[in-house]
Amino acid sequence: MTAQARGTAPLGGYRVTFARYGAALALLCGFGSLSPLRADECPNRGQLDDAYCDANKDLVADLPAKTRDPSVIVFAYTPVEDPAVYENSFKPFTTYLSQCTGKRVVYYPVQSNSAEIEAMRSGRLTVAGFSTGPLGFAVNMAGAIPFAAKGTEKGPEGYNLIVVVKASSPYKTLADLKGKRVAHTAPSSNSGNLAPKALFPEQGLKPGEDYKLLYSGGHDKSALGVGTGDYDAAPVASDVFYRMVARGTIKGDDYRVIYTSEKFPTSGFAYAHDLKPELAEKLKQCFYDFRFPPDMVKDFEGDDRFAPITYLKDWAIVRKVAEESGTPYNKAAYEREAAREAEAARKKAAGAPKP
Repeated sequence: MTAQARGTAPLGGYRVTFARYGAALALLCGFGSLSPLRADECPNRGQLDDAYCDANKDLVADLPAKTRDPSVIVFAYTPVEDPAVYENSFKPFTTYLSQCTGKRVVYYPVQSNSAEIEAMRSGRLTVAGFSTGPLGFAVNMAGAIPFAAKGTEKGPEGYNLIVVVKASSPYKTLADLKGKRVAHTAPSSNSGNLAPKALFPEQGLKPGEDYKLLYSGGHDKSALGVGTGDYDAAPVASDVFYRMVARGTIKGDDYRVIYTSEKFPTSGFAYAHDLKPELAEKLKQCFYDFRFPPDMVKDFEGDDRFAPITYLKDWAIVRKVAEESGTPYNKAAYEREAAREAEAARKKAAGAPKP
């Protein structure tokens, strides 16, 4: 059995264990693992955790006095679908990144948003792609520094929040979903939860009040659940939905889209705030210079490169949605999300068949 099949991944001569819910639980106990900065050492922190400082007010963590230059680059991508799918999709890039940096690159298959953020906070991750919503928690709670997003020569690509129902269902508008079962993905998800809470009320539909809100655990699970009849509808990210259609995971003709939002930025790539500046700059240049081979272009729906972004500018609309939906990217909100993911993982593990 491979290391990944057992739930571990080799990291430069040692192994990190992937308990199904251990990483999320570790997060709940891990906020004291980084030494907080005294108020007199940090003139401005904003919404960042006490371990970080934002003296220049660009909304991300400043470079600390102690930096690191790891011999192994550990890369991860948001678990919006099965992590194994993306490990294969990113293989051409991780191979290139190793050549570009002269360092070994390991793909770290995280199982939840909280596990990915905790891995960044604890120093296990070097650079990673975070979903649109959880990126705010990664910045504030883990010191992640966003710098790139998938895109084209025109710049970073975006996606829409879409609401899907079965094509055979009678639902044609959001108002038709009153009293129905609607799957949201996870509390920290932008298109799967926060944006619906901020945008649906103006359409005459209040999530959690006008319909029964059920958390599926992922965009793919929401879409699949609508197809099987477990849910009447689901708000999902358009890019994930149409990738599932392109792969044949679901049949597009089985669904109908009854709502489409304005565009949001897609997943953002970020490096650890405490990397030596030379390594951080090298990573950025490697990302910007890479051009996706045909298979990656297909997997990522026409995106062919990584385009520069900043958290201050490109995530402004996402931060606004988070605030307006009552889910700011702070410690209290994140601990609730981590606890929810840990409990969901515990129940899943308890219900799994014994080997």
